Amino acid sequence: MAKPKSTKKRVSKSTPKSRPANAAVPNLADPALLERIAAGLERLVPPVPAKPDLNEADAFIWHPQGSQLVPVPRVNRVEMELLHGIDRMRDTLVENTERFAKGLPANNALLWGARGMGKSSLVKAAHAAVNKRFAKGNLKLIEIHREDIESLPNLMTILRDAGQKRFIVFCDDLSFDADDTSYKSLKAVLEGGIEGRPDNVIMYATSNRRHLLSRDMMENERSTAINPGEAVEEKVSLSDRFGLWLGFHKCSQDEFLAMVQGYVDHYQIPVDAETLRAEALEWSTTRGSRSGRVAWQYVQDLAGRLSVKLG
Repeated sequence: MAKPKSTKKRVSKSTPKSRPANAAVPNLADPALLERIAAGLERLVPPVPAKPDLNEADAFIWHPQGSQLVPVPRVNRVEMELLHGIDRMRDTLVENTERFAKGLPANNALLWGARGMGKSSLVKAAHAAVNKRFAKGNLKLIEIHREDIESLPNLMTILRDAGQKRFIVFCDDLSFDADDTSYKSLKAVLEGGIEGRPDNVIMYATSNRRHLLSRDMMENERSTAINPGEAVEEKVSLSDRFGLWLGFHKCSQDEFLAMVQGYVDHYQIPVDAETLRAEALEWSTTRGSRSGRVAWQYVQDLAGRLSVKLG
């Protein structure tokens, strides 16, 4: 009786293809080949960022691409004596900056309030004044852009090992949108992270919003969250991590005129008091607001009409 044929398919064992007899074997001792391999590996691994020369300038701008601190040879700043109508905020911030420059405890500062009232100008002026009087060039101002907040931990790593240098990390016009989660990086740096903020770094920020997010965003958080209170607290707690709050409010007519007069006296612009008062008030009326920025814009217009150069 014939045996039934097996239904199992035979699995053929494939043998590896042998190298052709005439195939060239790479010569690993060839210097040109080794150089090409090394070049390919370098392209795969990002280069180590060069250590910044912090003696090159007093101010820098942080660029997260490549972890670069780009020096600013000439900072666009207003002299301290030209900042009028913000005396209390000026004295408080300068005192806080002086303590930090001396190695004493100091607070992160949030300057919030009306537009054009000198928030960012005060930060830059305070840095220049304190750096000249106390720090002898060892107090550096580093500006980080709002969209680069997530790279703050990388910046802190660089600044932590900077020796005797001390740093004011400055973010101008800081605020967050509804779907923005980068504020968590800032919270960890200010307080709460394992490493925390380095002892030689302090954070100054300006914003038009006291809690760094708009009121309608806060209301939306309340209406959509399972626990409205906790949802709002998560974002509002960011501003609480700034120990020093300085509020800037709209100036009065007298304060506005004092700002204008201060600029005119400083730059020695030849104009009589009555003309100056009338034109300045008309300028503010056409702009619909009174602020340090509006005062400076009027003075620029006045100096241009009178052929006076503003140094």
